[in-house]
Amino acid sequence: MPVLTSNFLWLKAFHIIFLVTWFAGLFYLPRLFVYHSTATDALSVERFRVMERKLFVMTTIGAVLTITFGVLMVLSNPVYRQMPWFHIKMALVVLLVIYHLWCLQLLRQFAKDQNRHSHRWYRWFNEVPSLLLIAIVILVVVKPSL
Repeated sequence: MPVLTSNFLWLKAFHIIFLVTWFAGLFYLPRLFVYHSTATDALSVERFRVMERKLFVMTTIGAVLTITFGVLMVLSNPVYRQMPWFHIKMALVVLLVIYHLWCLQLLRQFAKDQNRHSHRWYRWFNEVPSLLLIAIVILVVVKPSL
């Protein structure tokens, strides 16, 4: 069982705060892609480009700080590395980072007017972070013995 020191709890609090920031962006950015993929006038297209770029920057800041505080938590309490649920959580976080980078690729395609997907595809794409969040939260809260 990990020892919860005051410093660890501060790290955990900031980890959760930036996790919320990261996920807020991952929930909304693909939603912008849905709308962008159906936009037809130049003003709307340009507005979506700006919104997507700015949101991606904030989302990336949330991701970097989430990972930073997560790493600091593990370094301050290395017992987590021995728990099987934690390894699964880390694999899911890697998938989340891949998804984040995929969003960057899609954003760049939109910026070059090279979108290859329909609004329906983006609606399904938008569900991925929800599934990852559910799995990660269950692992962290329940801490199943595997």
